[in-house]
Amino acid sequence: MYSTTLCFLITERKILLGMKKTGFGQGKYNGFGGKIKQGETVLQATVRELKEESGITVKEEQLEQVGFLDFVFLASPQLRHDVHIFLAQTWQGQPVVTEEMKPEWFLFSDIPYSEMWQDDLYWLPKILAGKKITGTVIFSDNNEDVCEVILS
Repeated sequence: MYSTTLCFLITERKILLGMKKTGFGQGKYNGFGGKIKQGETVLQATVRELKEESGITVKEEQLEQVGFLDFVFLASPQLRHDVHIFLAQTWQGQPVVTEEMKPEWFLFSDIPYSEMWQDDLYWLPKILAGKKITGTVIFSDNNEDVCEVILS
C-alpha cells in the first residue's frame, strides 16, 4: 500500500478538475495529486503535485484537509492506496495544460461524474457541501466498478 494526495480548487460554486492524459486513471476527470515521495510530508506532496499537474501554486496554509479514503482493489492488491483529500479556495496562478493533465472548470451542478472514477459520486458532493469524510472504497475485479463505499 502507498499514500497519495488529491486536491480540488474551488471558487464560487465551481471546481477545477483535470482530464488525466497519461497513466493510472487516464481518460478520467479527477482532482490533482499523486504519490507522496519519501521524505515528503502530505502537505509538501499536495503542493508539488498541484504545481506539476496544473501549473497552480498553493501554500500549505491554503490547503484544507477534508477527507481521507482507503482505496481497495480486489483484483489488484498492489493498487491499494490511501488518499489525503484537500480543498483550496486561494492559490496563485492560472491553470495550464501539462503533460499529465488538462484542467477545466465546472459548475458544481455540471460535474461530469460519468467521466470520473465511479466512487467520486459517493463522496465528492459531501465534501463540496462542507462535510469532512473518512472511509473505504472497494473496487470490483475490473478495478473500475465500485463494490462498496463505507463513509463516516
